[in-house]
Formats: sequence, C-alpha cells, structure tokens
Amino acid sequence: MKEKKWPITVIKVLLGVLMISGGIQHFRSPDLYIPFVPSFLPLTVAIIYVTGLLEIIFGLALFSREWSSTGASGVLWLMLLFLPLHVWDVFSESPAIGSHVAAMIRLPIQFLFIFLAWKVKHHVSPKKLDDPL
Repeated sequence: MKEKKWPITVIKVLLGVLMISGGIQHFRSPDLYIPFVPSFLPLTVAIIYVTGLLEIIFGLALFSREWSSTGASGVLWLMLLFLPLHVWDVFSESPAIGSHVAAMIRLPIQFLFIFLAWKVKHHVSPKKLDDPL
C-alpha cells in the first residue's frame, strides 16, 4: 500500500514558511525578542540574530529534498532549545510574550512545533530519500 506523502509535504511547507518568517522577524524587530533571552547570557542581540539566521536556514532547508532532514533536525533542536524559555514564561510574573494567557497559548504551540519537526525528520530520514515523492 502506497503511503500518502501530501500531508507531510504540507507540514514541511508550513513549518518552513513559519520558520523563515519568524527568522526574518528576528532581524526586523530584534527588540521583540530581547525579553526572551535569559539575562545571564551575554550578547543578547547577537543571540537574537544568530537564532533568526538559523530559523531561516533550517526553514529553507525544509524546501530541499536533500537538506530537508537537516532542516527538520535543526528546527527540532531549536524548538527544544526554546522550550524552557516558554515554560519559564508561563510561570513568570511578567511574561516576555506579553500576558499569561498568551504564554499559556504559546506553550502548547511549542510542543506542536516540536512534534511536527520530529514527524518531518522521521519521514524524510536519509533512508527514505530514495523513495520518489
């Protein structure tokens, strides 16, 4: 039985677009991201730009057949890296995202991104790249 490939393609495109647009936003409005960078880390703006660049690179990689596994892995690792920040935001007196309601909405979205990146990574693993789309 032939496996349907269109759902994973839709997820890859959606994840890619979201990552690229989010990464661009890091450059357009870096001040929005300053509250999310822990105060003990140096070079706050550099961290914002580097993570934005990584989001763009990994998002673009999702559109490439040969790099989609790397892109999905990169998105997965970034989302896992950002997860503690979103958990912290839920319990913070003044959430970086703006409100406790927004923080409570954003946290499950983070888990969704992690799941989707894992699903894409699993689906496009190198052993499956020989299969025709």
